[in-house]
Amino acid sequence: SLGEMQVSNTSQAPVQHGTPSAFDGPQWPHLAPRSIYTSVAVLMGIVVFSASFVNGLVIVVSIRYKKLRSPLNYILVNLAVADLLVTFFGSTISFSNNINGFFVLGKRVCKFEGFMVSLTGIVGLWSLAILAFERYIVICKPMGDFRFHRKHAVMGCAFTWIWSLLWTTPPMLGWSSYVPEGLRTSCGPNWYTGGSNNNSYILTLFITCFIIPLSLILFSYTNLLMTLRTVAAQQKESETTQRAEREVTRMVIAMVIAFLICWLPYSTFAMVVATNNDIPIQPTLASLPSYFSKTATVYNPIIYIFMNKQVRPGMDLCSIALFCTSPLKLWYWPLSDAEYWAKWAIGLNQYSSSYVCVPKASRLHNHRSTTNSQVTTSG
Repeated sequence: SLGEMQVSNTSQAPVQHGTPSAFDGPQWPHLAPRSIYTSVAVLMGIVVFSASFVNGLVIVVSIRYKKLRSPLNYILVNLAVADLLVTFFGSTISFSNNINGFFVLGKRVCKFEGFMVSLTGIVGLWSLAILAFERYIVICKPMGDFRFHRKHAVMGCAFTWIWSLLWTTPPMLGWSSYVPEGLRTSCGPNWYTGGSNNNSYILTLFITCFIIPLSLILFSYTNLLMTLRTVAAQQKESETTQRAEREVTRMVIAMVIAFLICWLPYSTFAMVVATNNDIPIQPTLASLPSYFSKTATVYNPIIYIFMNKQVRPGMDLCSIALFCTSPLKLWYWPLSDAEYWAKWAIGLNQYSSSYVCVPKASRLHNHRSTTNSQVTTSG
């Protein structure tokens, strides 16, 4: 059937005699049924609306509320900016193209879209790695008495853009290229044509923009969990600490799984096809990894910003913060911007702390004992 037609990855030529190019007319039914293009258009429409709302909210409220602009939150805003740009340059254009069934904006826009989506997508990817590393630096103190300041946060954000530019500019200069991919309604790095020029670039991109950040994420969060587990073992009597360990462990697992869902299909598919030129490619299947990565613009802010099990309605973070000691003995979790907004949106009190802290059990116990004594005396 037409929906099962396969394309050899050894050529960018039309898959069937008489099929228009990706820039000249609808690719249905030659590459896939029209219903496939319609379904993708609906998906991209949902992504555009949802990602624009949640990431726009992150940026607007961060600008409006000074308390949210702590150094450890800079990278979260950087992630939101990158995701918003992916939505604008990638998902929006893909939505329009899938409605029409081909890349309606022409070759130049295709090249520009491929560059911008790759640039901002890798910025978002590396933002997740830098976020993990910053938490590792602040909590595990591998550099001793290190204080994380604004300049360090700015350096982390700047690195994501410079590093991404370094590896997404070469296709604009001749090392590989940006071409229509999959259903030919979006553009990206040329991982399916083959040849040493393309394959060497894809291999380099795979290492510098997937293997390295994934390794950094795994290293950072593994050390974080080990540190937290040590604290929890020392404070078995503290239910707060035990609960924090469980919740943070779940959070870290969610972060790693989300990263893999977003980038593992795309990177693996690209590497397999690039290194095996005779593998036939089903156009719809070839498009799926790209759309997986675009949907990350919706669930990234949900996982990294809006979802934090440690924050409960009515929780008084100010009183908790009073009993925090050094990061060597405590679990400090950056208070993400949207945790504030979640309460702010339903009319609860504003947060006045920049961290969610697990208090040291002994100090919390002493505070409760003192409070009880005062109550008894006053009574």
